Amino acid sequence: MLPGKDKLTICFAHPAYQMAARFTARGTGIAHFQVGNPEDYASRLPGADVVVSSMLWKNDLVPRAKRLRFVQSISAGIDQYDKQVFRAHGIRLASAAGVNAHAVAEHAIALILALQRHLHTGRDNQAAKRWRGMISDIPAREDELGGKRLLIVGLGRIGRRLAKLAKAFDVEVVATRRDPGRGREGADAVHGHDRLHELLPTADIVALTCPLTPETTNLIDAKALGRMKPTAHLINVARGRVVDEDALLRALAEKRIAAAGLDVTREEPLPATSPLWAMPNVLITPHTAGETQRYEDGVIDLLLENLNRLWRGEATLINQVV
Repeated sequence: MLPGKDKLTICFAHPAYQMAARFTARGTGIAHFQVGNPEDYASRLPGADVVVSSMLWKNDLVPRAKRLRFVQSISAGIDQYDKQVFRAHGIRLASAAGVNAHAVAEHAIALILALQRHLHTGRDNQAAKRWRGMISDIPAREDELGGKRLLIVGLGRIGRRLAKLAKAFDVEVVATRRDPGRGREGADAVHGHDRLHELLPTADIVALTCPLTPETTNLIDAKALGRMKPTAHLINVARGRVVDEDALLRALAEKRIAAAGLDVTREEPLPATSPLWAMPNVLITPHTAGETQRYEDGVIDLLLENLNRLWRGEATLINQVV
């Protein structure tokens, strides 16, 4: 059972998000503290009944956390949490899915527009104080979005928002989802994931908004990349391991696809030795698609609702995982 409000202690664990400061502003009266590094996390976790965490989480800390009864993930992704460990120790887990859906969809649109309009090379030229002339080669020139086809892989919260935004640019939107019978939800057509390879050759832009699961790991591999148009752009705001990065490097170097906009990579931070850094047809952002000035408050809204459900003895949490 979760302790009452007057006996509860929450551990906020993140090196950057100002979770404790925003929680304090709510005036809940609930005891809480924040840690920002693995050492402090490990030493103070045993004193917490609830943890609000993401990248600092370590499953091997669970046996030391005797009081822990609930983990509210700060992130939508939950691949860092071992669900079997949670079940074995009677700990509930909920994700932050949906908190950053609008932000990630907007970031995907930003990457799409940046590549179409050559904003990434424009910034490079600005840094070099170089005025680039108009491009004579038509296929290499800036382009418009209207009339292009966007394939969204994973029509969840982010994918649905991306579809709505893309339609404002007169883009044709097709999508895949695990259950296409649930409806189009803003897309022009929706298909099962089993039709992905059939759809790839028809897309001008392929946007990955799916979760990382055993089924989606290396979903975009050499075979999938080989099915894409040589003029196509790949946008990844999902997880780095959804893409076979070695195959992507080869496809980009050999110009078998035109460009990639990546907010996520297989290894993060992306090593300085990665060839992706130096590729002119790649735009990289450091896994910041979901970050906004509103993010902490969105997670705290979820946290407080889930705490109230636990105190009421309800069986189901928002974004329940365990």
